[in-house]
Amino acid sequence: MAFSSAFRRVLNGSSSIMTSQFASARFSSTLTAPKLFISGLNRNTTDEKLKEAFAPFGQLVEAKVIMDRATQRSKGFAFVTYASIEEAEKAREGMNAKFLDGWVIFVDPAKPKEYRPPPQPESQQSSEFGFRANKTIGWCGN
Repeated sequence: MAFSSAFRRVLNGSSSIMTSQFASARFSSTLTAPKLFISGLNRNTTDEKLKEAFAPFGQLVEAKVIMDRATQRSKGFAFVTYASIEEAEKAREGMNAKFLDGWVIFVDPAKPKEYRPPPQPESQQSSEFGFRANKTIGWCGN
């Protein structure tokens, strides 16, 4: 009996160590820009709700929930931009792993957008019968 309670204490202690290591790893990077990436959003969260939640931490420049172009529904993440890095850091500390619209959200520094070259148009080669290769299915109509 004593062994099991001691074993349980060790497990509980190690799990809190793991949790604190995870939390410190999440906050290890410092902000270099006042823009934050918010993930884990409820699909019903709007720009207005996002602004209300993040406004107490400083002057918001922008709060934008990213929407799917085809369905016009939220993709579950957003970007929030503050006037200063200090305000963004306060918001990050104050809102990370908190509930917003019933879901736990995570606040991280936003990464700069990577340049992607525009897609090159593929040459459309037709067979002598006028069929083209269908790359989706993998067959050719000749």
